[in-house]
Amino acid sequence: MSTTQKISPEKARAYLEKSRLSDELDAQALEVLSQSVSTRDLQAEEFLMEAGHLDDSLHILVTGKLEVIAPSLGSEPVTLAVLTPGDLAGEMSFVDGAPHAVGLRALTPCEVISISRGDLEALLDTHPKVVYQVMRTIVRAAHHIVRKMNMQHVEMTRYFYKSSGRY
Repeated sequence: MSTTQKISPEKARAYLEKSRLSDELDAQALEVLSQSVSTRDLQAEEFLMEAGHLDDSLHILVTGKLEVIAPSLGSEPVTLAVLTPGDLAGEMSFVDGAPHAVGLRALTPCEVISISRGDLEALLDTHPKVVYQVMRTIVRAAHHIVRKMNMQHVEMTRYFYKSSGRY
């Protein structure tokens, strides 16, 4: 199993600039956040996190591909999505502190950077705008997921009821 290691702020900033967080964070915010980043390398088939486990970190995929898998009633888990570099992972559990509903497994060797909830909360007094910008990015990512799930639900409903489509 791989271990988490601290990385230099310069390397962390370069990684953050290529992530979804850079859509919201300005140069100063990236600099502040880069002080709190750790990294982890995963081998193919290794789990970053498993469904039902607690984790207090926001993860960002740097290299490789991670599959989002949900437990199923059958023997094999179901792949819900595949994450690519720059994508956020574990954002809902990062915010609410609840166990993960899904797991993340490396499809290829991956590098992931992480920011712990405690490190982000420590910035509340000194850099509240950075915390706001990170949380705004998380909300946008969650909104994107919900929108995608809603579209899938509509398509499945149309398929089952053979309405308004090419079914």
